[in-house]
Amino acid sequence: MSAVTASAVKELRERSGAGMMDAKKALEETNGDMEAAVDLLRAKGLATAAKKSSRTAAEGLVGVAVDGTKGTAVEVNSQTDFVAKNEQFQDFVRKVTSVALGLGANDAETILAAAYPEGGSVQEVLTNNIATIGENQVIRRAKTVSVSQGRVVSYVHNAATPGMGAIGVLVALESNADTATLDGLGKQIAMHIAAAFPLSLDESGLDADTLKREAAIAREKAAESGKPADIVEKMVEGAMKKFAKENALLSQLFVIDNKTPIADVIAQAAKGAGADIKLVDYVRFQLGEGIEKEVSDFAAEVAAAVGA
Repeated sequence: MSAVTASAVKELRERSGAGMMDAKKALEETNGDMEAAVDLLRAKGLATAAKKSSRTAAEGLVGVAVDGTKGTAVEVNSQTDFVAKNEQFQDFVRKVTSVALGLGANDAETILAAAYPEGGSVQEVLTNNIATIGENQVIRRAKTVSVSQGRVVSYVHNAATPGMGAIGVLVALESNADTATLDGLGKQIAMHIAAAFPLSLDESGLDADTLKREAAIAREKAAESGKPADIVEKMVEGAMKKFAKENALLSQLFVIDNKTPIADVIAQAAKGAGADIKLVDYVRFQLGEGIEKEVSDFAAEVAAAVGA
């Protein structure tokens, strides 16, 4: 069994909301496997917030840019939040997002190889920024969505400056409805997406590995009831239907009233506009999502730097 470190216990407590001893025991039982420990705590009902695993774990900015029927989101990471406030860094993110929109980019490599508006390649400018700002920076990911007619609507949560912030959302609406209707609907859905964190557009798009993992957790919980195997399977089936409904965007309940599925919100808007409206795609980028952040002792680093 591998040793359980204090930092690992601390991380698990922050992610799960469980107590110190429960977190330590979970790590011991899973031989230090963080993800398995999170699942174990959830199965035991000791994790208070399943979605804390999406908590921001890196700094920088998410940029979004839209041109009518096309929109792009780009995440650019830095080591500290101080850099996100740096005008040079913000200008870089703004221009890189614009470049990505022009390219219709869906990956960082395409952006890095592209020409930068002021000369050179994006990669060359990024390298120069790292040297001048004195901190590592990375273009992590990008996604472009588009429609043949209609609107792509953007929303930035916790905006540091226009078009950039901690969470960037794009909503692609296919329709010949009027622009005002689509912009209003798109903004409401984008704000819902920022808050509700859907995992896919509809239930068919949910990740197979995620479903398998959730089913295993549900089965372990159900088994603890002591009920017969056939009842346990029905409990698992019910739990998975609930999971799919709560995590697929179109079936999620609208955060504004907490009772209307997003599909119905769209249908009502379409009826009012007298035109079909279809939500064909979306993007939700949360800064640092899924990145393990290195925890450092800032005071110790300063002391070391000055020779204390």
